[in-house]
Amino acid sequence: MDNQNATQNQQPRKNSWLVTGLLIAAIAVIAIFPMFFNFGDPASEEQFGGTDSIASDVIMENDPNYTPWFEPLVGELPGEVESGLFALQAGLGAGVLGYAIGFYRGKNRSGNSGNKAETSAASVAGATGAASSK
Repeated sequence: MDNQNATQNQQPRKNSWLVTGLLIAAIAVIAIFPMFFNFGDPASEEQFGGTDSIASDVIMENDPNYTPWFEPLVGELPGEVESGLFALQAGLGAGVLGYAIGFYRGKNRSGNSGNKAETSAASVAGATGAASSK
Protein backbone atom coordinates (compact mmCIF):
# COMPACT_ATOMS: atom_id res chain seq x y z
CA MET A 1 0.00 0.00 0.00
CA ASP A 2 2.92 2.34 0.73
CA ASN A 3 4.28 1.70 -2.78
CA GLN A 4 0.99 2.80 -4.34
CA ASN A 5 1.03 6.08 -2.40
CA ALA A 6 4.66 6.70 -3.30
CA THR A 7 4.03 6.18 -7.04
CA GLN A 8 0.92 8.35 -6.93
CA ASN A 9 2.87 11.18 -5.30
CA GLN A 10 5.65 10.97 -7.91
CA GLN A 11 3.39 11.32 -10.95
CA PRO A 12 3.39 14.86 -12.37
CA ARG A 13 0.17 16.78 -12.29
CA LYS A 14 -1.53 17.28 -15.63
CA ASN A 15 -1.80 21.05 -15.25
CA SER A 16 1.87 21.54 -14.35
CA TRP A 17 2.71 22.43 -17.97
CA LEU A 18 -0.06 25.02 -17.98
CA VAL A 19 1.15 26.58 -14.73
CA THR A 20 4.75 26.61 -15.96
CA GLY A 21 3.72 28.21 -19.25
CA LEU A 22 1.68 30.88 -17.50
CA LEU A 23 4.56 31.70 -15.15
CA ILE A 24 7.00 32.02 -18.05
CA ALA A 25 4.54 34.25 -19.93
CA ALA A 26 4.06 36.47 -16.86
CA ILE A 27 7.83 36.83 -16.43
CA ALA A 28 8.21 37.71 -20.12
CA VAL A 29 5.48 40.36 -19.90
CA ILE A 30 7.06 41.88 -16.80
CA ALA A 31 10.48 41.97 -18.50
CA ILE A 32 9.28 43.31 -21.86
CA PHE A 33 6.69 45.84 -20.64
CA PRO A 34 9.20 48.59 -19.69
CA MET A 35 10.86 48.37 -23.12
CA PHE A 36 7.72 49.40 -24.96
CA PHE A 37 6.15 51.77 -22.43
CA ASN A 38 8.74 54.31 -21.37
CA PHE A 39 7.31 56.25 -18.45
CA GLY A 40 10.50 58.14 -17.67
CA ASP A 41 11.15 61.81 -18.37
CA PRO A 42 12.69 61.97 -21.87
CA ALA A 43 13.87 65.56 -21.34
CA SER A 44 16.11 64.75 -18.39
CA GLU A 45 19.67 63.47 -18.58
CA GLU A 46 18.69 60.25 -16.81
CA GLN A 47 15.14 59.19 -17.54
CA PHE A 48 14.78 57.19 -14.36
CA GLY A 49 16.38 59.10 -11.51
CA GLY A 50 16.88 57.62 -8.09
CA THR A 51 14.77 58.40 -5.07
CA ASP A 52 17.67 60.30 -3.50
CA SER A 53 17.63 62.99 -6.17
CA ILE A 54 13.82 63.23 -6.13
CA ALA A 55 13.77 63.50 -2.33
CA SER A 56 16.44 66.21 -2.29
CA ASP A 57 14.47 68.20 -4.90
CA VAL A 58 11.29 67.97 -2.81
CA ILE A 59 13.15 69.00 0.35
CA MET A 60 14.67 72.03 -1.37
CA GLU A 61 11.23 73.06 -2.66
CA ASN A 62 9.68 72.81 0.81
CA ASP A 63 12.56 74.25 2.84
CA PRO A 64 15.22 76.15 0.87
CA ASN A 65 17.26 76.77 4.07
CA TYR A 66 17.63 73.07 4.84
CA THR A 67 21.19 71.88 5.47
CA PRO A 68 22.07 68.19 5.34
CA TRP A 69 23.06 66.48 8.59
CA PHE A 70 26.22 64.95 7.14
CA GLU A 71 28.19 64.59 3.95
CA PRO A 72 28.79 61.29 2.15
CA LEU A 73 32.01 59.48 3.12
CA VAL A 74 32.94 58.95 -0.52
CA GLY A 75 32.42 61.58 -3.17
CA GLU A 76 30.85 61.03 -6.56
CA LEU A 77 32.02 57.70 -7.96
CA PRO A 78 32.55 56.95 -11.65
CA GLY A 79 29.85 54.91 -13.37
CA GLU A 80 32.09 51.85 -13.65
CA VAL A 81 32.66 51.74 -9.89
CA GLU A 82 28.95 52.20 -9.17
CA SER A 83 28.11 49.38 -11.59
CA GLY A 84 30.74 47.16 -10.00
CA LEU A 85 29.45 47.82 -6.48
CA PHE A 86 25.88 47.15 -7.63
CA ALA A 87 26.96 43.87 -9.25
CA LEU A 88 28.83 42.89 -6.08
CA GLN A 89 25.75 43.65 -3.98
CA ALA A 90 23.53 41.63 -6.35
CA GLY A 91 25.97 38.71 -6.32
CA LEU A 92 26.19 38.65 -2.53
CA GLY A 93 22.40 38.84 -2.22
CA ALA A 94 21.94 36.00 -4.71
CA GLY A 95 24.51 33.92 -2.84
CA VAL A 96 22.80 34.44 0.51
CA LEU A 97 19.38 33.70 -0.99
CA GLY A 98 20.67 30.58 -2.77
CA TYR A 99 22.33 29.34 0.40
CA ALA A 100 19.16 29.85 2.44
CA ILE A 101 16.97 28.07 -0.11
CA GLY A 102 19.43 25.18 -0.40
CA PHE A 103 19.84 24.92 3.36
CA TYR A 104 16.12 24.74 4.05
CA ARG A 105 15.49 22.42 1.11
CA GLY A 106 18.20 20.05 2.32
CA LYS A 107 16.93 20.29 5.88
CA ASN A 108 13.42 19.54 4.68
CA ARG A 109 14.54 16.56 2.58
CA SER A 110 16.65 15.04 5.34
CA GLY A 111 13.82 15.52 7.83
CA ASN A 112 11.29 13.85 5.53
CA SER A 113 13.52 10.89 4.66
CA GLY A 114 14.29 10.36 8.36
CA ASN A 115 10.60 10.38 9.21
CA LYS A 116 9.85 7.82 6.49
CA ALA A 117 12.60 5.54 7.75
CA GLU A 118 11.35 5.85 11.34
CA THR A 119 7.77 5.18 10.23
CA SER A 120 8.85 2.14 8.21
CA ALA A 121 10.95 0.82 11.09
CA ALA A 122 8.09 1.36 13.53
CA SER A 123 5.60 -0.43 11.28
CA VAL A 124 8.01 -3.35 10.79
CA ALA A 125 8.68 -3.52 14.53
CA GLY A 126 4.96 -3.33 15.24
CA ALA A 127 4.20 -6.09 12.74
CA THR A 128 7.00 -8.23 14.11
CA GLY A 129 5.87 -7.65 17.68
CA ALA A 130 2.29 -8.47 16.79
CA ALA A 131 3.38 -11.65 15.01
CA SER A 132 5.58 -12.79 17.89
CA SER A 133 2.85 -12.23 20.49
CA LYS A 134 0.48 -14.59 18.68
